[in-house]
Amino acid sequence: MRVTKPVIIFDLDGTLVDTAPDLMASLNHTIAARDLEPVTYDDLTHLVGQGARMMIERAFRLRGQSVSDEEMPDLMNRFIAHYGANMPGDSKPYPGLVQALDRLKAADFTLAVCTNKLEGLARTLLDGLGLTHYFAAITGGDTFTMRKPDAGHILGTLERAGAAGAPALMVGDSVNDILAAKNAGIPSIAVPFGYSDEDIHTLGATLVISHFDELTVPLAERLLA
Repeated sequence: MRVTKPVIIFDLDGTLVDTAPDLMASLNHTIAARDLEPVTYDDLTHLVGQGARMMIERAFRLRGQSVSDEEMPDLMNRFIAHYGANMPGDSKPYPGLVQALDRLKAADFTLAVCTNKLEGLARTLLDGLGLTHYFAAITGGDTFTMRKPDAGHILGTLERAGAAGAPALMVGDSVNDILAAKNAGIPSIAVPFGYSDEDIHTLGATLVISHFDELTVPLAERLLA
């Protein structure tokens, strides 16, 4: 059923959920196949944001190595198997998130997830954390032929939520989220507690909030007006 009520779209890693411990564990398990030195949390902001394949490629570059197209499928399978088997692991929603989702749902907002994480992994994570029921749509980096910062990823997410053409707002922690919102012509909220390797205040978001307690119904309504 097509809906016209306003939509709030969330990124996943570094926005809804702090996934850093489990991403690092699975990435280190993956690159250990080539005896690469483990990555640390200080490296994470340079690695996350474009999906698992790019994370692996960036980890190799960070260690002064390259990875061939022929090697990538085995490395991807190694990452996905380890990550999926250990979900949700130590990943957890950011403080105030569940309360924010509750009040937005109660105010009749449609909620959705738009992440560059593989859709299957995103769904498994959200299922494991008991969050899936909040969202009318969950799309990943492999759901469409494009992904953030392409506007098509946001527009496709709205379509999946039955809300094409509805007023929408993007909440994210990285340049890909903010650019995707700009490209789609919608406002954005940036959060500074994620994994951006750039100062979140310089990315051009409509607004920056420091805690989900600030994501109130009046605020969302103001940004969507």
